[in-house]
Amino acid sequence: MTIETASQAAYLVAALLFILALAGLSRHESAKLGNTFGIAGMALALIATVALAIDDDLSGTGLALLLVATGIGATIGLYRAGKVEMTGMPELIALLHSFVGLAAVLVGWNGYLHVEADSDGAEAAALAGQDLLGIHSAEVFIGVFIGAVTFTGSIVAFLKLSARINSRPLTLPGKNLLNLGALAAFVLLTVWFVIDPQLWLLILVTAVALALGWHLVASIGGGDMPVVVSMLNSYSGWAAAASGFLLSNDLLIVTGALVGSSGAYLSYIMCKAMNRSFISVIAGGFGIEAGPSDDTDYGEHREIQADAVAKLLTSAQSVIITPGYGMAVAQAQYGVAELTRKLREKGVDVKFGIHPVAGRLPGHMNVLLAEAKVPYDVVLEMDEINDDFARTSVVLVIGANDTVNPSATEDPSSPIAGMPVLKVWEAAEVIIFKRSMASGYAGVQNPLFFRENSAMLFGDAKERVNDILRSF
Repeated sequence: MTIETASQAAYLVAALLFILALAGLSRHESAKLGNTFGIAGMALALIATVALAIDDDLSGTGLALLLVATGIGATIGLYRAGKVEMTGMPELIALLHSFVGLAAVLVGWNGYLHVEADSDGAEAAALAGQDLLGIHSAEVFIGVFIGAVTFTGSIVAFLKLSARINSRPLTLPGKNLLNLGALAAFVLLTVWFVIDPQLWLLILVTAVALALGWHLVASIGGGDMPVVVSMLNSYSGWAAAASGFLLSNDLLIVTGALVGSSGAYLSYIMCKAMNRSFISVIAGGFGIEAGPSDDTDYGEHREIQADAVAKLLTSAQSVIITPGYGMAVAQAQYGVAELTRKLREKGVDVKFGIHPVAGRLPGHMNVLLAEAKVPYDVVLEMDEINDDFARTSVVLVIGANDTVNPSATEDPSSPIAGMPVLKVWEAAEVIIFKRSMASGYAGVQNPLFFRENSAMLFGDAKERVNDILRSF
C-alpha cells in the first residue's frame, strides 16, 4: 500500500471520527467520548498530512518548517487549553475562528501565486487545457473572501466578548446598504476575476472582505453574541472547505462542510429560541430600533441577606436555579452543586432552568454544571421548565440578567422584545444574585429587580452561595 493510499484511508477514518464527535457532543452523557473522537480524528489527520508531505519529496528545509509550525501550534494550543477558564472559552473560540479565516486567506493567495500569477504558466496552462482554470480562480476568490470576513469578524467578536471594546452595536448611516453593497461588489469582482485574474482584483476583494467582516460583527449587539460565535463557527467551516478545494484535500472539504453546516444549523436553532430572524441578527438589527430604557423609574429594589435566603430555601417545597454568565465569572458552580445536594437531602425539589443563550456560548451553563457534578436529570431547557415557575416556591437567579428580563414579553418597545425568556417572576419568591444593579450584556435595564416578589442578594455569587451553605 502506497503512502498516498494509506493517507486517503486515514482521511476517511478521520472524517468518520469527526462525525462521531459531533454526534457525541450533542448529549451530556456522551460529550466526553465525542471529544475523544474529535481528538483522535485530528491526530490521525495530522499524521496522514505529514506523511503525504514527506512522500511528495518534501525537502529537508520544508519538512523542518512543517514540523516547527506543527510544534508551535500544538504548544500554543496546549498552553491555552490548560490555562483558559470556562468564562474565557467564548472569546478563545472566537479567536481560534480568526486563525481559520486567516489560514484560508493565505491558502487562497498561495493558490493564486502558484497558478494565475505563475510566470512559467505551466499549472495555469494545464488547468486551462482541462477547462478548469476558471473554476480554480473562483475557488481562490471565494476562499479569500470567506476567510477574510471570518478573520476580522472573529477578531471583533473576541474584542467584544472579552470586553476590550463596547458590546453595543455599531450604527453607521445606511449600514445595511453598506453590507449589501459589499456583497454585490464581491459578486461582480468574482466574475471579473474568473474572466481576467488580476492581482489588483484579489487585493481589492481582500480589503472589501476584511472591512465587511469587521462591520458585520461590530453592528451586532452584545445580546446576540452567542449567535455570532456560532455563525463565525459556520464561516470558519466554509473557509476550511474552500481551502480543501484549493489544496485538493478531501478531509478539509468534508470537515469544513461538517463544521459549516452544523454551525449554521446551531445558529438557526438559537435564533429560533430567541425569536430572531437569522438575517436580522447578522445584519445587526438587534438593539437598533429602540434604545434601552435605562431612564425608566421602576421604583426601589429590595435587598436580602444570605441567612434570610437560607431560611427561605429550607422552608421551600420547590426551588429552580437559573444560572447565567455571572455564575461562570464567580466560579460559583461548585457551591451551587453543593447547595443543590443539601436542599435535595432536605426533601426540596430542586431543578435548573437553562436558557438557550445563557452565558456567552451555547451550552456554556450545561458544561459548568456537568463539571460540578450536578445530575443531568435536574438540568432542564427553557421550554421544559417555563411552565413550572408559577408552581415554584423560590427561584435563584445566579448571574443571569437578559435571559430573565420580563421586558421581553411585556414591553414592545424594548430592544429584546419578543425574545423568549425564563419566566422567573411567576414564582412566589425570586432571589437575584448580582454584584450591582447594572444592566446586562445587552445594555437593557431589568424591571425584575424592582418587583414585589424579588429581592437582591448583592456580592460575589460564589461567596454568597457559601454564606448560604454556612447558614444551613
